[in-house]
This record gives sequence, structure tokens and C-alpha cells, in this order.
Amino acid sequence: MSTPESTPSSYGDAKADLERYCAYQERCQSEVERKMEGMGLRPDERDELLVDLITSGFLNEERYAKAFVRGKFRSNKWGRYKIRQGLKTKRVSVECIAVGLQEIDEDEYMNVLRDLIEQKARSVKDKNTYTRNRKIANYLLQKGFESELVWEEINAVS
Repeated sequence: MSTPESTPSSYGDAKADLERYCAYQERCQSEVERKMEGMGLRPDERDELLVDLITSGFLNEERYAKAFVRGKFRSNKWGRYKIRQGLKTKRVSVECIAVGLQEIDEDEYMNVLRDLIEQKARSVKDKNTYTRNRKIANYLLQKGFESELVWEEINAVS
């Protein structure tokens, strides 16, 4: 259950609140729009505030996409598919998603994939090789790694 947002008394107060909101961490446009809806701003005020935040550099979807990709890949070990889907859910443009995904170094990506295969292989106790590999592959597919890469690496290890 969310707490009701305090309604700013003026456009200037709303702008200051949103600048603080965006300065705290990278935000995408849809998050800022949702925040403005909670503030009870009129549609024309929302549009004007969005333009102000973008021109003053507080809101930048490309920068957000890069930060999202770095965070989800390095901290959560997500693959490209899951990251792309996460950004689409936030309504980030296809162009910004492509720029963000360039943040992933290919060698680092493959190393993470191999490490995850090794980790999961240690925890899967199944004796049947096919079933064992299937469980490892399902885990990696849920993490958002590409099917071809997953099977290529699993077969290389087996």
C-alpha cells in the first residue's frame, strides 16, 4: 500500500520536488510521469515539467538505460533479453535500449554466463546428463541469456 503524496502548492515546488526525485537516482520518463500523476498536476503542467527536466539534464532516457543495464547485468547477472524486457516495461525507446545494451562487454558477458553455468551445475544433483543440462539451461534462460549461447556453453562444458 502506497502512501499518498503531498500535493505541491505551486509549479515551482513541483519542479523542485521532481528535480530532487531525479537527482537521487536515474529515472525514466514513465517513472517521472507516474510521480507527477500522484502529485495531482494538470496535463499541461506535466508536459511543461517534463520538458524542463529534460532540457536541464535531470531526465535523460539514454543515461537511464545505461545505468539500468550496468546495474542489472553486474548486480543481478541478467542476460540481454531480460534487460531489454525490463527497459521495455519502463517504456524506454528502442534506440535508448540499444545504446544501453552496448554497455555490456562481450567478454564479461560470456564470463558471467560461464560462471552461472558452473554455479548451477554444482547445485543440480541430477545424474541424468540431459535432465541436468536442461535444468541449467532453464535457469539461464530465466536470467535472460540467449538460447544459442546457453546451449553452446553448456555443450562445451559437458
